This record gives sequence, C-alpha cells and structure tokens, in this order.
Amino acid sequence: MNIKNILILLFTVIIGFTSCKKDEAINSSEKGTFTIEFENEVNGAPLVLNNQNYKNANGDNFNISVFKYYVSNIKLTKTDGSIYSLPESYILIDAAKPSSFLTNFKNIPLGDYTKISFIIGVDKERNLAGAQTGALDPALGMFWTWNSGYIFVKLEGTSPQSTATNNALTFHIGGIVDPNNTIRTFSTDFSTGNPLRIRADKNPQVHFTANAGSLFSGKQNISFANLNFTMGGANSVLVADNYATSLFEFKHIHN
Repeated sequence: MNIKNILILLFTVIIGFTSCKKDEAINSSEKGTFTIEFENEVNGAPLVLNNQNYKNANGDNFNISVFKYYVSNIKLTKTDGSIYSLPESYILIDAAKPSSFLTNFKNIPLGDYTKISFIIGVDKERNLAGAQTGALDPALGMFWTWNSGYIFVKLEGTSPQSTATNNALTFHIGGIVDPNNTIRTFSTDFSTGNPLRIRADKNPQVHFTANAGSLFSGKQNISFANLNFTMGGANSVLVADNYATSLFEFKHIHN
C-alpha cells in the first residue's frame, strides 16, 4: 500500500471515530442546560421605565412605569422533528427586575434543536387552579383576585393623549374564555446553521427582544384617546392580537 492510500485510510478512520464520539455524546442519557434572555425595548429603543418618552404608531406620546409578562409552556423541537416540553416552565419577566431577564433551564435532553415555542401568558389549566407559588405567586402582582385568573401582560404608564384620570395608561391583558380568550402562542425557527446545541458541558443562551410597543400596533393601531384602560374583555383581545406575532423577536444563540 502506497503512502497516499495509507493517508486516506487514516483520515477515514479519524473521521469515523470523531463522528461516533459526537453521536455518542448527543444520544447519551446525560442532560444539559440552556438559558433564555429577554431584552425589553419599545419599537427598537431600549425600555427605560418612568422617565423616557416614546411614540406609538398613532402618533401618541407615552411613557411606561410597569411592564411585566408571562412566558410559559416552553417547547423545543429537535432536528428529527421530536418535541420536548419543558416541565413547569413558567417565567415572569419584570422590566423593573433585571434578575428576571435571564432564566436557566436544566435537565434538557442532549441534541440539536431548531425551533422553540411558548405561550404568551399562562395556560388555561393553571388559570383555573387558583393562586399558586413560584412565578405564579399572586404576590408578584399578576393575579386578579376579583376574577380568579392571571394577567398575561401588564403595561402601565401615562400619555398626554389619555383621557383617563392623571392621563393614565392601564393595560392588563388576560382572560381564557371565548370570545375574550387572550392566550397566544409564539414560535420561531432557529438558524439551520446554528441550532440550539444542548451538550452536557455547555450552557448556550437564546436571546429574544420583547417589544412593549407591540401592544399598540399591528392588527389595529391604538389611540390612547379612545383606548387607555383594559382589564380583560374585547379590548384586551384587540391588544393581544396586536402583540401575538411581534411582542417577541428571536435575535441569536450563543452556543
């Protein structure tokens, strides 16, 4: 056997060995972790609470003092099409608490994932289960004691165009009963060249932006002179339809 054939054989063995090791790592019984990060903004500008002025699509000026939202029922789709549902995946992001922007998830089956989906809000079953603990603790200010259900997205602030007392803006979006069901699901594909790679020795990070301004434009632009207060009902459906596809935007993955 000449030197050329020897080198080809050696190269083939090395590639085969590397592939076996890679498959072995992905298919092992070990688990991995990953982190989701949410970065809050208003129509492309960083969200600054209380003292930053913004403008909605209707041309109304406003500021924001409270911005909170639930993400729940997270599901990951592998390259083979199988879906992994993360157990007890309920997150409350509060723009006033930077520690809530990052959430780490453990015990994730190893593999490459090409898609993520989650509920914007809290699923019907947990809404009907009464007050709970953790991210669903009523003490966190996202539970209607008078209505026995969760607020999915909460935005409060002021606008000179608002006709409410003190020019207030109060958008508490929730409700699970048709025709006023405001549960919405967001999903996005990852880049085919850069899937979410869950490995035992890594902690990749998936980065999203959350656009508070999406509540006021999309399916219907909001005029604060006409709509500045909602706590469920038809107006909350209107706002939920606005943000259903544009509240979140997938940015990138750090594997």
